[in-house]
Parts: sequence; C-alpha cells; structure tokens
Amino acid sequence: MTMQDLWVFGYGSLMWNPGFPHVETHLATLSGYARSFCMRSIHHRGTVENPGLVLALDPHEGAACHGLAFRVSPDAHAPTLSALRERELVSSAYVERVLTLDLHDGRRIEAVCYVIDTEHVQYCGGLPLSEQARIIAHAVGGMGPNREYLENTARHLVELGIEDEDLTWLARNVRRHLAAG
Repeated sequence: MTMQDLWVFGYGSLMWNPGFPHVETHLATLSGYARSFCMRSIHHRGTVENPGLVLALDPHEGAACHGLAFRVSPDAHAPTLSALRERELVSSAYVERVLTLDLHDGRRIEAVCYVIDTEHVQYCGGLPLSEQARIIAHAVGGMGPNREYLENTARHLVELGIEDEDLTWLARNVRRHLAAG
C-alpha cells in the first residue's frame, strides 16, 4: 500500500457511519471471509453483564463478503488510521489486516480490514440465527441498542443492492422479538 492509496473496507457500521473523510467509494468484495454476528459486544452494543453482538469478518473458505471500499486522501491517512484503531480495536477482538479486495469496477486493491480474532474470548462464531436475534433484540451498549446497529446495516445493504439473507432474517426476527415483548 503506497501513501497515495489508503483504502478501508466497510462491511458493517463503517458502511453507514465511516467516521472519516474519504474521496472515493466503491462496492467491493473480500474473498475468504463472511460477514457474521460472531463477536460479543461488551462496549458499543452491549455490556459485560449483557453482551450484544456485532459484525466481524469471520474467515471461511469459499465465502465472500460484499461491502464498501473507501479511499482516503493522503492528507487524512494518519488521523483516519488513528480514529479507526480507537474505534475498532477497543477490546482487541478485531485484528487489523491489509487484504485484497475486488472492486466492482474491475480493479483489485489492498485495503485495511478489521477481522475477528477467532481465539479471542469475545468470538462466538456459529451461534444459531435464532440465538443471535434474541441477543440483538435486548442488548444495549454505549453506542445504543444492538437492534439499531442491525437495522442500520441491513437497511444500508438493501440500499446498496447487496443481498445478505442472514441479516434480512435477523432484522425481521428481531422485530418479532420486540413485538412479542
């Protein structure tokens, strides 16, 4: 990655709330990883006593995650990386990696990605969707209700034309949990 080309991959809240200035945005695909509610959130969308769930890039052979690639202008590289590290590495459950993305315009680029550390205590890959829905419906953290995170992400994926059947199912079932009381 040259100083001219800092790209960041957004697959969850970074898509609808990047929190950093960028000069270019493209639909992108990261191969070998799945978007998954596989990280217990004890800060932003839950607490230690009542953890929520947030999305992470979970390594899976044959998987592909569709999201957004943001190109950051050279004068914003340092503050962007600093802000991202403060936001994403708060509990060290994410690991910062530079991985290859395929942009939907045909280019292949290297981008900063935040992937789950599958050895970290907050990793919870493989939870049934019904359990994920129950957790998301009731957890609240420092950034607000867990369900808002899910709803914002699911809505943004639809707006971008990205199909994610699991998130669509989760959003529908979280609403059912809340309606049932």
